[in-house]
Amino acid sequence: MTHLQSGLSPETLEKAKVELKENPDTAHQDIQEVRDMIITRPDIGFLRTDDAFILRFLRARKFNHFEAFRLLAQYFEYRQQNLDMFKNLIATDPGIKQALKDGFPGVLTNLDRYGRKILILFAANWDQSRYTFVDILRAILLSLESMIEDPELQVNGFVLIIDWSNFTFKQASKLTPSMLRLAIEGLQDSFPARFGGIHFVNQPWYIHALYTVIRPFLKDKTRKRIFMHGNNLNSLHQLMHPEILPSELGGMMPPYDMGTWARTLLDHAYDEETEYCPESYTLSVKDLEKDLSPKTMKRSQSVVEPGVLKRPEKVKSEEENMQPLLSLD
Repeated sequence: MTHLQSGLSPETLEKAKVELKENPDTAHQDIQEVRDMIITRPDIGFLRTDDAFILRFLRARKFNHFEAFRLLAQYFEYRQQNLDMFKNLIATDPGIKQALKDGFPGVLTNLDRYGRKILILFAANWDQSRYTFVDILRAILLSLESMIEDPELQVNGFVLIIDWSNFTFKQASKLTPSMLRLAIEGLQDSFPARFGGIHFVNQPWYIHALYTVIRPFLKDKTRKRIFMHGNNLNSLHQLMHPEILPSELGGMMPPYDMGTWARTLLDHAYDEETEYCPESYTLSVKDLEKDLSPKTMKRSQSVVEPGVLKRPEKVKSEEENMQPLLSLD
């Protein structure tokens, strides 16, 4: 084992070898192979190219050199193309701080059975009068940047659970296609994290409609890892042990404290008062397209398969409920 694998437990080291094809004897050569490709993209400023940094991209793409380099290039290209998003990308930024304190994201203390970190989002917590969807995305990206420093998570990855309880149509109408695409590009295409599952619970019918908007931008692998459980939490518990979940998700742990992760990032700054001025944020939300107004949502039915926008009937069985969103075809 080289110093590049020093942060891994014996179990995770074996997992890296078997699942990711990571070979400690050739790790430095693998990293150099990726680094040598940088010259092919003079249009991108690669601001960090050290061994440990490149290694996380190799792990995210199972040591496929070309795919790892493409992800590395997209990581920096995304940041070049969205410069305003990454200005002042710190926990004390007013918009990010407000989002963090409302649980965007929530991070559970316990890992799942595969050693994955569990992120939770309670969608209804979004206070649109205090911060934007872009602030939420920035808070999530900042959080992932912090967590991906852990080599164990580079190998084991993450799981995301989104609880849509009490998420209103008015809130959903603020999720424009361009905003959703911005999030997909930032999380799916431009970040070296392995997401083992994305679980929707208590989703209203219009979340199905939003899915039809983002579906063309999702990779097939991503689609297969998205599961819609509805209000049947038993199907979620078949994949995520209730012993580690908060009571809001039918788990055995206490209700989730929305400030838990925020306190980790903010420390003593958590209780300091900050003023947020949306007008000062130069990435205009209005420029990201018109809102999905009721008229727009109605028009979207013309490109949605029959029945998708209908209010979902009560779940008939756990087996049906566990099917990934891909099965909506």
